[in-house]
Amino acid sequence: MSRRWLAIERVPESPFLEARASYEEAGPVLLGLPLDATVSFRPGTRFGPARIRAVSEGLESYSPVLDRDLTDVALHDGGSLLLPYAQVETALDRIEEAVSVLVEEGRWPFLLGGEHLVTLGVLRALAQHYPDLVVIQLDAHADQRDVYLGERLSHATVMRRAGELLGPERIYQVGIRSGDREEMAWARAHSRLLPADPGEALAALAALPRELGDRPVYVTIDLDVVDPGLAPGVGTPEPGGWTGSQLLAAIYTLQPLNVVGCDLVELSPPHDGPGEAAAFLAAKVVREALLAWAAPAGGRP
Repeated sequence: MSRRWLAIERVPESPFLEARASYEEAGPVLLGLPLDATVSFRPGTRFGPARIRAVSEGLESYSPVLDRDLTDVALHDGGSLLLPYAQVETALDRIEEAVSVLVEEGRWPFLLGGEHLVTLGVLRALAQHYPDLVVIQLDAHADQRDVYLGERLSHATVMRRAGELLGPERIYQVGIRSGDREEMAWARAHSRLLPADPGEALAALAALPRELGDRPVYVTIDLDVVDPGLAPGVGTPEPGGWTGSQLLAAIYTLQPLNVVGCDLVELSPPHDGPGEAAAFLAAKVVREALLAWAAPAGGRP
């Protein structure tokens, strides 16, 4: 076992579906990031990683669309990081450290949030390993504010900080249907703001492999890109969104890209309702994204 990985403070969790491989055997590694520190509307995203794992037992490991099975993938579930809820910088440092270990040791990181700010810690790690990294954000909200509620580090500012880290022109934003006037003007002027309409968005995503070639891509999926009538359990619901099928179609459309990591954030189980529609969708998104991006040949990438 890697001494560096053992040194990362983590909480064991019931593993996601067929995540039975040891760390030494693994290609993709799941890691929960249960941060819920800058929530501005509905708290509860810190419970997201555990709930995604729990409901995953209701899914098959096989994807009929992709004709691939998680039983053929060397997937390891690393549990969830121990994160201080009230110390945002410390939490981001711990996330950066853990993801750095994963990437440097040849693992493919899939992170389960947690609020969207966790993505910044992940990108800080990946930017050191992939100098030309590109980010594709599937989200209802632009998250491009410079300051929100007096804070520069927030779920509402995470893409602005990501743009400062990588260059705003490397941030591709898809599905955005909410933001204030200033941040939307910023996004239009500096980032790559793709259509919010799902049909137009899928067409724009289909053109990205030609544009990006083999450049490393990180995909961040905020579950609120889906309409809250279909996935109510999110931190900041925004009506007028995609269907679950359209989100899955986006994942399949991005298969030709060189995706080097992914996160799924903002599931808030306390607000999901008795059917847990958002949690089940999140678990299926994790399965499909792993099979589409992390191990397309059925093994270690």
